[in-house]
Amino acid sequence: MTALGFLYPGHAAEDDYPRMEQLLGSDIRMTLVHTEIPETTATGETGEAARRVDALREMGSADRLTAGVEELRLSGAEAVVWACTSGSFVYGWQGAHEQVRGLARAAGLPASSTSFGFAHAVREIGVRRVAVAATYADEVAGLFAAFLGDAGVEVVSVRGAGGSGRAAAEVATWGYDQILALARAADHPDAAALLLPDTALHTVSHIPALERALSKPVLTANQVTAWEALRLSARRVNAPRLGTLFTKEPLVQV
Repeated sequence: MTALGFLYPGHAAEDDYPRMEQLLGSDIRMTLVHTEIPETTATGETGEAARRVDALREMGSADRLTAGVEELRLSGAEAVVWACTSGSFVYGWQGAHEQVRGLARAAGLPASSTSFGFAHAVREIGVRRVAVAATYADEVAGLFAAFLGDAGVEVVSVRGAGGSGRAAAEVATWGYDQILALARAADHPDAAALLLPDTALHTVSHIPALERALSKPVLTANQVTAWEALRLSARRVNAPRLGTLFTKEPLVQV
């Protein structure tokens, strides 16, 4: 049994995790603990404030992350991943490293974040040039592109949502057609892979279809979060229904 722990902000697409647990096999268990979102982001129906840089930094603060660590430790988790892309890359490359080091110390476990999951997953599938399809404000999407650049990944196209970006509650309702439209709008002929960085998007059921439509690997936030936890636990799982990322050698067959 491999037990994996995740800290997930608020409520949006968390049901992607039990779906991935089913696809990965009976010997992998995923425990998800919800972290609190700052009160200032809960005002108003749109939730757009949650996409501001200052709110994202608060969402990823040490106090908010460590509050859920004890529950994950008691669950028997072998590794913990902060399942939030924007709440990690907004700290920059060095700050995101400090964030996961603090999480590892608090948990007494190997730790990482979705942002580093993307950096490691891009390397895993052997590409250097990517396109980014983000639901964030343009400013925030640009910070993700800069983070990837620090990881040695060339971002040839990045598309944000403009303005304040899309609220998590909104994108959590998106279906395949809306996600594909976003991906197509951001794609670029020079990009060897397409990245969808928002953990609020329900993407797990759509990855193979997206890869067929775009004719290239697609990396999505919840997918790479699960993969990163497995990487920390020294597990490799062959699960083609989770996309190209889960078909790389060496394989452990489900």
